[in-house]
Amino acid sequence: MVKIESPVDYSLMVVPEELLKGKRHLKPQEIEVLEKNLNHNDDPTWNNFYVDDSEDGFDPSLIHLSFFSGYIILGKIQKLVLRYNDLKLECGIRRSKLSNIVTGDLCVIRNVFYLDNYRIGDHVILFNINEISCTNHAKFGNGILKKGEPEEHRIWIGVANENEGRKILPFEKMIPADAYIWSHYREDPELLRRFKEITEYGFSDELNTYGIIGNDVVIKNVSIIKDAKIEDSAYIKGAFKLKNLTILSSEAEPSQIGEGVEMVNGILGYGSKVFYQAIAVRFVIGRNCQVKYGARILNSVLGDNSTVSCCEVLNNLIYPFHEQHHNSSFLIAATVMGQSNIAAGATIGSNHNSRSPDGEIFAKRGFWPGLCSDFKHNSRFASFVLVSKGSYQYELDIPYPFALVAPGNDGSSKITIIPAWWFMYDMFAITRNKNKFLKRDKRVKRVQFIETDPLAPDTMQEIMIALDRIIGLTVGYLKSINSEYMEGKVTHEQQYQAAKDFLHQNPEADFTLEDPICQKKYGAIICKPVQAYKMYRKIVKYFATRTLMEFCQALNQDMLTRGLVERIRKLPLYTEWENVGGQIIPSEKIRELFEVIKNGTINNWDSVHQFYNLCECAYEQYKVSYALYLLEQLYSRPIEEFSVDLYRNITDDVSIVAYDIYNASLKSREKDYTDYYRNMVYHSDAEMDVVIGPLEDNAFLRQLRVDTAEFTTKIKEIFVGLTK
Repeated sequence: MVKIESPVDYSLMVVPEELLKGKRHLKPQEIEVLEKNLNHNDDPTWNNFYVDDSEDGFDPSLIHLSFFSGYIILGKIQKLVLRYNDLKLECGIRRSKLSNIVTGDLCVIRNVFYLDNYRIGDHVILFNINEISCTNHAKFGNGILKKGEPEEHRIWIGVANENEGRKILPFEKMIPADAYIWSHYREDPELLRRFKEITEYGFSDELNTYGIIGNDVVIKNVSIIKDAKIEDSAYIKGAFKLKNLTILSSEAEPSQIGEGVEMVNGILGYGSKVFYQAIAVRFVIGRNCQVKYGARILNSVLGDNSTVSCCEVLNNLIYPFHEQHHNSSFLIAATVMGQSNIAAGATIGSNHNSRSPDGEIFAKRGFWPGLCSDFKHNSRFASFVLVSKGSYQYELDIPYPFALVAPGNDGSSKITIIPAWWFMYDMFAITRNKNKFLKRDKRVKRVQFIETDPLAPDTMQEIMIALDRIIGLTVGYLKSINSEYMEGKVTHEQQYQAAKDFLHQNPEADFTLEDPICQKKYGAIICKPVQAYKMYRKIVKYFATRTLMEFCQALNQDMLTRGLVERIRKLPLYTEWENVGGQIIPSEKIRELFEVIKNGTINNWDSVHQFYNLCECAYEQYKVSYALYLLEQLYSRPIEEFSVDLYRNITDDVSIVAYDIYNASLKSREKDYTDYYRNMVYHSDAEMDVVIGPLEDNAFLRQLRVDTAEFTTKIKEIFVGLTK
């Protein structure tokens, strides 16, 4: 309903004193010029109008056909031109309506039909805009309340679950790590209460808010901007509706919003771009992200360095380095832990297998579903799982990292899993993973460390679990065939050891296992379990030995000695790890964080981020302690008791893995040059070299060859100090 109000009594209007420094009232001749230029002021005395007090700081001839009300405080207006790309406009105010406005120096305000309650920086261009306004209770996308507002006005983001059982409050400095610890630890009411309190910390609840447009901002051809905080160097063109937003931007990391975009209730990170009819509602989008081509992001958090286009993302928590490009793909009610790629036609969360829309999908880093794959709630995937094209009719639980998952052969209802598939068949892809993502990391300021190495404590923990599972399933297999390995083995420990012996002593055994938990109702067939078992062990040895070698190198030591082993043993040992927003942190440290949040030691999210940074500072120590633990777990004895032959076995296996990584990477790339079906689209080898580049020019492979030679030379000496 339209309300009727009395005109403002300008004799009672109070202007904040801090805004009037270096300002003055208009001179009579300046008022005369303004009125001759057909400008109108609700205050006939023009006493509400303040201008720059410096010499030549205000040229009234540069203001035309405009309407003013409330207080108007202007920076320098001089006969100069601002240029942004091909747009060139003279400074000043033309054909606009302003109320309660403070501007910086040398701004252009032209064809802005309603501009209310904003503080505007220097060198700003506002051109062809229907409305820019800000209420006194604006929250700029943060999940807070102003004085007198009811709780139902609070903006929540329902990540990971459509029923909002994991809902979180957005805030300007939120990163996926914050969203994860808030949304995935719901059993502690006191912790949830404190999360809410530290989110509100530092925000005023007073009804005195004004909108902000920073320095060097360009906004043109926009329909409506309401309750927005727009930081320096942002570029907005052709947007449809921007409401209750913070747009983080800087000269070093400028953000952009383009044609037809609608964004409501959210935070856009530094250096991010939203273009071409994209829609975002209730969201936090991280740094260096792109959302474009009609993409829809609703009730979601999107991590740094991610791209979403032509698709739908609903109720998701997505970690950094996520790629989703295709018009027919969508992602609903999921936690995806980054370094992921959602292929065309994927329907992840395509239906619910319960009476309520509260299902979830949980995928650890490196999730890569194939074309036209669909999955049901609830499903869970280990790290770096590649899922072959297919319709998966039942819930999945895939505990095998680096695995290939495929529909059953010959119409079987059981799915097929090849554990360690990446290491056996596509080493190039997994090897270049680290460098690929490092190159894509365009963040100028890196608020949180993101682990891009596929071989890290989180994946090693998963491999150890997978090894244990393969051994356990092998026990059942040996029993089913009445194997001699099970004769006289009565206890669980005896049977478990017998299965390990079988896997070690029969490296060429050809059989399959059945794992009932991997798919609801029908289970899964585990192919090549012996080969996977061997490869998993080699990879753990490779990670552990490489980590120990890096520890020695950091101390300028050529080899591991008993003294260094004792030094490692004094470091804290953590054997459970979590991927917290892309950073790998011991689970025990997360529990420590929760305690200091609950007891009030930590009262704001900046301090939480400092805690993450402290964990990162100690990461190499945590990692080397875990590496030593892994080696000792593999061989069931302290490293000091390893024999010379055992040390040789480790270094041989690690050298083999290093050469396998290089050779497999080389062969994987060579296929692009030797495969008939790859070559047939080129007239000649010369044309192919021009299009995809010569194989010998591949910088990654050249560097990998050098690194492999250096690594295998040094690795031969790593354990020599322990044999003396």
